[in-house]
Amino acid sequence: MQPVLNIDDVKRVEVALTREGVSVAELMHRAGFAAAREALEFGGADNVVVLVGLGNNGGDGWVAAEALHERGVNVTVSSPIEPDALSGDLARQVAQSAVRAGVSVLVGPSRDELEALLATADVVLDCMFGTGFHGEVRPPFDIWIECVNACPARVVSVDVPSGLSAETGRAEGACVVADMTVTMLSLKPGLLADDGRDVCGAIVVAPLAEQTERLVVDEDPVAWRADLADYLDALVPRTSAVDKYARGSVLVVGGSRRYPGAAIMAARAAARMGAGYVTLAMPASAAAVAQTHLLEIPVVPLPEDANGAFTAQAVDVVRKLAERSSAVLVGPGMRVGGGPSALVSALLECDAPLVVDADGLNCLARLTSGGLQNYPEVIRRSAPLVLTPHRGELGRLVGRSAAAAPASLVEQLSAAREIVWSDGGSGLVVVTKGTATGCVSVEKAVLPKPGPAALATAGSGDVLAGMMVSALAQHHGEDVDLTLLAAYVCEVHAYAGSLAVERVGSRAVMAGDVIDVIGIASDAVDEHVAYPDDSPER
Repeated sequence: MQPVLNIDDVKRVEVALTREGVSVAELMHRAGFAAAREALEFGGADNVVVLVGLGNNGGDGWVAAEALHERGVNVTVSSPIEPDALSGDLARQVAQSAVRAGVSVLVGPSRDELEALLATADVVLDCMFGTGFHGEVRPPFDIWIECVNACPARVVSVDVPSGLSAETGRAEGACVVADMTVTMLSLKPGLLADDGRDVCGAIVVAPLAEQTERLVVDEDPVAWRADLADYLDALVPRTSAVDKYARGSVLVVGGSRRYPGAAIMAARAAARMGAGYVTLAMPASAAAVAQTHLLEIPVVPLPEDANGAFTAQAVDVVRKLAERSSAVLVGPGMRVGGGPSALVSALLECDAPLVVDADGLNCLARLTSGGLQNYPEVIRRSAPLVLTPHRGELGRLVGRSAAAAPASLVEQLSAAREIVWSDGGSGLVVVTKGTATGCVSVEKAVLPKPGPAALATAGSGDVLAGMMVSALAQHHGEDVDLTLLAAYVCEVHAYAGSLAVERVGSRAVMAGDVIDVIGIASDAVDEHVAYPDDSPER
């Protein structure tokens, strides 16, 4: 797994490196050489334009320019001011060194001059802003970014695409769209989520020093980016000595007269993910609809109110069904009220592994008055518990208004930690969904590789919840790393989304298309987990 550090933690690693004898000047030179190396490995980099800013990120660019020049590359640096006028001592020194070595410099170019220069480039090195940037880009860099994004050259951003917050993943104005980002020391959360997913391109981590890995781990990374090989222990052993019950029995509790489809999709996804036996419990009027769609899955009709939602009279039946199940999912399409909340409360008290999704989460927020972190006893149980909120549901669980709901990956992880740390047990994982998903437990946070934007469609979360409960059922009674298991399911879901895009196109994917390819996606991911050297880039 690859560590992910917040920006303040990265700064502490830099300080720690200097204490171990790696100076700031040496770090700048190593960063510049790393950027130059990646530019050369693009191939055909005969003409390189380096866009530098006023700080240390610009210093990296000056170092890279000199290194490329020494290798016979035609290099021109575009600088907003004369090299001698740079205020930072280190940046000024490396800029002056590059000029003395013969690197060409274009100072304060007009738009026309910059466009003409970029038209000659094979590769552009973006060294305008570093990881400390936030807010909107000011002139002249906003114009420079427009010119870079309009030129045909390949773009390599150093540390972070200029205009992007490496902490939040948001770009509030102009932002470089890179083909590659060479980031220093470790991954940063903003590179992996929100706007970062669109503008970073391929991400290469340059550690810069042999001590880096140890010092990064010492900083207690905010998260870990998973590699496929990390999921080996999460695989279900392949064997022919099995029957449908040995493959796990799943109970899905959800649906309502108004929203029958969510629970139907969750049940189908659970079956497609490999559970041997799936039962769907629904309010009676919704059950009649479900029975026409589900030939292989028994549907149990339960008492309902005038609005077609569960009543508290359904609790006893659901509790008995849960006692016979390997794992239970509650919530999809269930609506929020007294009856659904009673079901959630009852299932939290049962001994089966439990996934709570959608309206089950909203009922949980209702049961704890929007302060789940203040009532850890509600979710403290002996069996595994997985909560799967999107950003809005996560905000409701910890008492935040819609306007104050987690708006970035860092905020998602922070809110999820409020819940898991209040509980303090190892049997709880919060799968916080967004443009990047984090699987958060008291021990660690794991970031599975995200799927395509096509997964941002109605029902996609219901499919993931069904897949999650299926995986829990198949591992029932085993000692498995729950955080990695949840992340593995997210990887399969993501790959299924990619397969669905190949079948129907990026704008046409519906949740049912994802369900149809879960089995193919699961087999493919399992094969690459078991044989990681043959893993394709996804």
